[in-house]
Amino acid sequence: MKVQINKSSKINSVDFNNLNFGEICTDHMFVCDFTNGDWNEPKILPYESLKLDPSSSVFHYGQAVFEGMKAYKDDKGQTWLFRPEDNYNRLISSSIRLSIPEFPKKYFFEGLKKLLQIDSNWIKPGKGNSLYVRPFVFANTAGLSASPSKSYKFMIICSPAQSYYSGETNVKIAENYSRAAMGGVGFAKAAGNYAAQFYPTSLALQEGYQQIIWTDSYSHKYIEESGTMNIFVEINNTLITTPISDTILDGITRKSVIELCAYLKKNVEIRRLSIDELIKSSSEGTLKEMFGCGTAVVINPIKSFSYKNKKYVLPLLNNSFSSLLKEKITSIQHNISEDIFNWRYRVDS
Repeated sequence: MKVQINKSSKINSVDFNNLNFGEICTDHMFVCDFTNGDWNEPKILPYESLKLDPSSSVFHYGQAVFEGMKAYKDDKGQTWLFRPEDNYNRLISSSIRLSIPEFPKKYFFEGLKKLLQIDSNWIKPGKGNSLYVRPFVFANTAGLSASPSKSYKFMIICSPAQSYYSGETNVKIAENYSRAAMGGVGFAKAAGNYAAQFYPTSLALQEGYQQIIWTDSYSHKYIEESGTMNIFVEINNTLITTPISDTILDGITRKSVIELCAYLKKNVEIRRLSIDELIKSSSEGTLKEMFGCGTAVVINPIKSFSYKNKKYVLPLLNNSFSSLLKEKITSIQHNISEDIFNWRYRVDS
């Protein structure tokens, strides 16, 4: 691996107490090109802009997938990742679905570790602090032919982060829009999935909501995800979450919640949940909690949901189960508590 160190770091100009998510990137980036049927030697370079041909196929046919990860630093200065093997495996399944060549696992982990070691000073210790890590790959063949690209660029860039969401969230259940359809690419971290969410979400924001709860594309009768997050609903002391399918992202935080619940002996049902059942549970007082979960937010409580212009408010809980889950997951991430699940991955080893 070739490494070129940035001689002009911008870290001293960054206010780490006032960060807007994803706006500032670290001093270096990992780059690897696919040409002539193979991945070339990886490089770590100073962070800089890219030069792309206007006809690059990513701009026209959307061959692009990405991952979202976080690096954490404990009080002893050791850097950790959280379940990176799952991120890699999902990156590969996403790539396969979009006809993108599989990126070598050796390059992925060697590049990831080296990049985090070089930009270690950007990772601040303490709960709420992290370094957001964005691996991604896109097609860059110049030409307008509607066919899979012949060349690709794989990259990893990083951005210092604090808590992504704060407070509770009021959501609107989508009546007409869906995040994904069966047989499509909803399970993949495809860039276009997120572009398609922006417009319906903007409409909800104009109405005073912070997010959308997506419904199934066939009937719009079943809930699927909450914004860019997987969703959990607690009814009668049982957590319910939608099964993984073509339309549901196999969230790593989601998997962690399910495994943690098994350890805590909390009942979890992985099944479809209809809007009718959700509303009925709210009316009967058996609906206790709703929350979204994902890499950026970990756990985000939902304060209320609206459907067909009627608002349903969740009960106020002093010691919610979602807050317990967040505490336990973040304590593992920051190497504060024992990791009985072997989720932590030591970067400097």
